[in-house]
Amino acid sequence: MTDVDPVDDDVDANTKPAANATEVLEYLVRNVVDEPDGVEVHVDDQRASRVQLNVHVAPGDMGRVIGRRGRVANAIRTVVRAAAVRDGVDVDVEFVD
Repeated sequence: MTDVDPVDDDVDANTKPAANATEVLEYLVRNVVDEPDGVEVHVDDQRASRVQLNVHVAPGDMGRVIGRRGRVANAIRTVVRAAAVRDGVDVDVEFVD
């Protein structure tokens, strides 16, 4: 009898595109808003060259996420793009009402 490891035919469990970037984005936004349970991140990978991450927050929290002159939103985008390098993809972050 030989010891043979069974081959797992399933694709890697982490098949979600931009998984690291999505987790980082969700973590950052949840820590900025007043209602962390109202945060939802939707991944749109329909475009060939980039993955779009759409962020939905509770109605009163959009101003907190955007910040003055968009500074908070731009900082979040910068950090998430850096995290996306690990995923090997380019991402766009959109804050959706």
